[in-house]
Amino acid sequence: MTLAESAGRASPPTARVIAILDFLAQHPHDQFGLSELARRVGLSKPTCLGILSTLAESGYLIRDTQNKTYRLGPALISLGHIAQESMRVSPGAREELRRLCETFNATAALSGVVDDRITLLELVSPPGSPVTVRVGQSYPFAPPVGLMFVLWDDRAVRDWLAKEPTIPLRTDSERLDRVIAECRASGYLVERLTPGGRRLYAMMAGMSSTLPDELRALLGELISDIGERVYLPSDEPLARRADGTAADSRAVDVSVIAAPVFDHHQRQVMVVSLQIGRALADAEIARHAGGLCAAADVLTAQLGGSKPGG
Repeated sequence: MTLAESAGRASPPTARVIAILDFLAQHPHDQFGLSELARRVGLSKPTCLGILSTLAESGYLIRDTQNKTYRLGPALISLGHIAQESMRVSPGAREELRRLCETFNATAALSGVVDDRITLLELVSPPGSPVTVRVGQSYPFAPPVGLMFVLWDDRAVRDWLAKEPTIPLRTDSERLDRVIAECRASGYLVERLTPGGRRLYAMMAGMSSTLPDELRALLGELISDIGERVYLPSDEPLARRADGTAADSRAVDVSVIAAPVFDHHQRQVMVVSLQIGRALADAEIARHAGGLCAAADVLTAQLGGSKPGG
């Protein structure tokens, strides 16, 4: 057996451990006994007990001796922090997200491309906000998903467009060129809130890069053109008052506002974003984007990075 063949083989025992940890991560506020856990993850009780005992001894799980139930343990906190640090997510990054969240009463997130998947690296939400995504959740990085991760680099755009799309696409080159030019000029991207957009990421969460044909077809009905959900002020001329001055009364349903974070090679390595989910006037978009870009500049500085051409 070659090394490549060995590396490509799955490990069923490891998969059983992951199944238990993933299940408990999906129910962070609950505790489960042996019988229920074994049933929910599809393992025999003896096999499940052996895994639970080992994980509890190592601190990855906590066993309630009175109720004989299990939940996630403190050793995972340390692992999570170390994993974040390895991806250059510092405590200072979380503080910037917290400031954004408090200023705009919106969820602030930091994401990056890890192993060819868009991965949520950090997240801060307003108190009481429903949890729809979690740190560590990932999505396939292929058209039409991921434009905001390549917008500021011509080569990155070409490489991304060359990937096999997750759904059948049509590409309006003129529209995409406008999106790239205007987003680079402003320093941020605004994504519209659409029925398709609301469903897209929820449907793709945890999916592999190869989607079933039926799902590809459904996603194709939701979104079929790269950049079509990007809002550009030039798309809709401002209304004018009687005296000829601009009357900026229009409102746009905004899903996300995103800005790039660069490393010391002036390459985009992350995206910081605000999850909006409501209508904003152009002036409000500009205010949110201004705070977001300032935070992106701080995160870039924390990495010792700089903007292209800076």
